[in-house]
Amino acid sequence: MSKGTVVLAYSGGLDTSCILVWLKEEGYDVITFLANIGQEEDFDAAKKKAESLGAKKVFIEDLRAEFVEEFIWPSVQASAIYEDRYLLGTSVARPCIARRQIQIARQEGAQYVSHGATGKGNDQIRFELTCYALYPEVKIIAPWRIPEFYNRFVGRKDLMEYAKKHGIPVPVTPKAPWSMDANLMHISYESGILENPKSHAPADLYLMTKSPEDAPNSPDVLEIEFKKGVPIKVTHIKEGKSKDTPLDIFSYLNEIGGRHGVGRIDIVENRFIGMKSRGIYETPGGTILYHAHLDIETFTLDREVRRIKQGLGVKFAEMLYNGFWYSPECEFVRHCIDKSQESVDGKVQLSVFKGQVYILGRESPKSLYNEELVRSLHSPLTPHQQ
Repeated sequence: MSKGTVVLAYSGGLDTSCILVWLKEEGYDVITFLANIGQEEDFDAAKKKAESLGAKKVFIEDLRAEFVEEFIWPSVQASAIYEDRYLLGTSVARPCIARRQIQIARQEGAQYVSHGATGKGNDQIRFELTCYALYPEVKIIAPWRIPEFYNRFVGRKDLMEYAKKHGIPVPVTPKAPWSMDANLMHISYESGILENPKSHAPADLYLMTKSPEDAPNSPDVLEIEFKKGVPIKVTHIKEGKSKDTPLDIFSYLNEIGGRHGVGRIDIVENRFIGMKSRGIYETPGGTILYHAHLDIETFTLDREVRRIKQGLGVKFAEMLYNGFWYSPECEFVRHCIDKSQESVDGKVQLSVFKGQVYILGRESPKSLYNEELVRSLHSPLTPHQQ
């Protein structure tokens, strides 16, 4: 007799494929859910694989547009950056994925949800806090925290043997000596040979960006238009090409930033669970938008409002990193940040070139810049200016 139905956040890889079969072994009916958030993936092959392994139902959902509009755009408005460098590409994707997982669980009457996140990472917290916030009665099965599972699968060799025994297709190409997470916002690399913080990243690690050394020898000059702190249009000045839907805007900025090697960082960060980890990230479009938004915000926002908003942005970044997107405090901070962006309208011209973003100029109908006053800086102040 079935123990109940579980919705598994499924990637199609070795770990979650083994988890799918293990959950069935444990007596659960398994529904798999795979989110398309911009990663390179053979979704048809993943669907067939899940079905062949006995998934009761397979959901594959294209979440790219809502990922940009409902999660990346608020992060841009907040200038969200964790520990001064990380633009939170993995963190911002998790509440988007988990929200849909919970919607499916409710729709299908599932009592359980499951994921393949490890017990040492942040993702287990991000997934689970979202699940509990949106479906408080749900029960979570986290195999990598269950002794019967992690004692059985001590290493990749154990997973491979289990896969062969149960007819789970195993990767035919050699596994990269690091782990990788990709979405529309970024690609992250960690673990394996990267665990030594002194080791330099191999040159062939990066998939989303060219090396700045190999980037074009002439810049791409763009104009990005903002409305209430949100990008509404990007135009290539020389080519005259424009994009004006959220997904197209962000995808195009990824293309331009990737071409010039923009957005590469190599950092040691503080995980929420209390350990430091080394991560390498490439966030091309997000990096361009971070600089452009910062510029138009400074141009249009009152000085004291901006000081308060800066503090809220830091707080928001911490909550996002730690998985608190759906908490009441994060909702309140997002509301305040959104309020601060009411006058952040205008256009920023910038150059993208060999790993860098250079601001060239800006204009706004909401500008607080007084050209007449600036022109008088080197002359004595009149009584009404003092």
